[in-house]
This record gives sequence, C-alpha cells and structure tokens, in this order.
Amino acid sequence: MKIDFIETGNFKLDGGAMFGLIPKKMWGKMNPSDDNNMCTWSMRSLLIQTEDRKILVDAGLGDKQDAKFMSHFEPHGEDSLDKSLAKINITKEEITDVFLTHLHFDHVGGAVNKTEEGHYYPAFKNARYWTNETHLKWALNPNARERGSFLKENFVPLQGAGVLDFIELKSERSIFSWLPGINIQCVYGHTEAMMLLHLQIGNKKLIYTADLIPSSFHVGMPYVMAYDLRPLVTLKEKKALYDGMDFKNTLLLFEHDPFNSSCTIKTNDRGRIVVDEYLSIEEFLNR
Repeated sequence: MKIDFIETGNFKLDGGAMFGLIPKKMWGKMNPSDDNNMCTWSMRSLLIQTEDRKILVDAGLGDKQDAKFMSHFEPHGEDSLDKSLAKINITKEEITDVFLTHLHFDHVGGAVNKTEEGHYYPAFKNARYWTNETHLKWALNPNARERGSFLKENFVPLQGAGVLDFIELKSERSIFSWLPGINIQCVYGHTEAMMLLHLQIGNKKLIYTADLIPSSFHVGMPYVMAYDLRPLVTLKEKKALYDGMDFKNTLLLFEHDPFNSSCTIKTNDRGRIVVDEYLSIEEFLNR
C-alpha cells in the first residue's frame, strides 16, 4: 500500500467556529486570523494505491461554485487537485475509487465538475464513488444548521450517473474492514455517519481523521469545532479513539491543518493528550 497526501488548496473559515469554546487568546497563537476573524485551512485529500486500486479520499472544494459563494471562503494557494495528482504522475482517469468521508462541500466539491452549459458530471470518469446510505439520506434532507454545507450539485449528479455506491455500515461506531488493510469507522459528532479511515501497514496504523480531528490544533480533548452537530458526542468519540490507540505506532493524518499534515500523540505529565512528533508518512513508516 502506498499513501500520498493530495493538496487541493486552502480556504478560510471563521476562527471562532473552528475552535468552538476555546478563547481566541489561545487559538490565535496557533492559527492567527485576519481582520475578519478568518483563518486559513488546508483541504488535504489522500491517495491510497494498492495492487489493483487507486483510491482518492475526499476531493476538496472544487471550482464550480459561483463568485459569491467563493467569496465567503476565499480559496487560495498554488495547490489544486489536478496539480497535486500530476506531481505524482497520476491522471484523473486512473482513479478507480473516490471515498467520501462525508458530503460537506469542502470534502466533496471536487468530485463533480460543471460544463460551461451548466451540466454536472463526475470528475473521475472511471471511478466508483463511495458514501453510506445513512449519511446520504441525511445530506439529501439537511437540517437548518447544516443546509449550507450540503450542496446537492456536489453529490446528486453522482447518483444520476449511476456511479455512487454505498458502504454497508456495521454496528454503530465499530471499526470494520472495507478492503485489505483499510478499515472504516463511523462517527456521529460532526455530522451523521461520517467515515474515518484506519490504514494498517504492518504494525503501524495511520488514521485519516476527517473532521473528527481536523487539525493538530484539535488533538486536545476540549478542542471541538462549533460546526459540529453534536459536540458532546465528538468529545466521546475522540476519547474512545484515544483510549484504543497505540500512540507510538499510530499516525494521525489531518485534512485541514494549514501547517502540518500528520503527527503522533502522547499523554503529557498533566494527563492531557498532546502532539508528540510531527512526522511525514514516510518518516513514520521508516522509523
């Protein structure tokens, strides 16, 4: 199994919303905001290559939304999904699977393209796209709190094209096998039935944490986003993840951290979960 980060670009979100109850006096030192209280965040996808599959995990924001929408989130930076794939000599036509952790616009926008005539079509023409039925039903009938995050043009066209498949969920919150070495865990704090990936390589594990732990700033237990639908559930899910983790042999992979893509964690002398080492995937697997 070969694993690469795919940088799809940066965008901005309100710092207070991203850090929840944590005071700006504390989070402002971690990720300083601009004059509008907006902080830069990464949209970092993952490419998993096995013997017979090339699996893209999440697809960033894309570029099909109108100027008004984009002005709210200020996408910026030199990276894009296409450029990052090209850097590792992968074409979009080679992607066999697109695994969508959840259907918020910053995770799925790049999965669907739009023609000049306004026709929506799958961005990866040879790929199967993966979600789960529980989450799709939630996205199709969003509550008022999440309505702005579920843009139907990002996923309904996948249904229409017949390329959207469902992963069958096992018992709630259990970790279950999808493909050899690739396990799935569903969590319910951020949104309904978001899927995390647990990747096993020998005795080492890599966890793509999606929006359960969107950045290394959110490793600490109280660091929970105000965007989360059920913040107390997020707390329980983080604790359960940490309680079952072999810290030395687990690398957390962050989708939104603007500075560091991955790290190991530890318990400090005050009994708090903190970052241990910032390591690349290669450094972690080879140490």
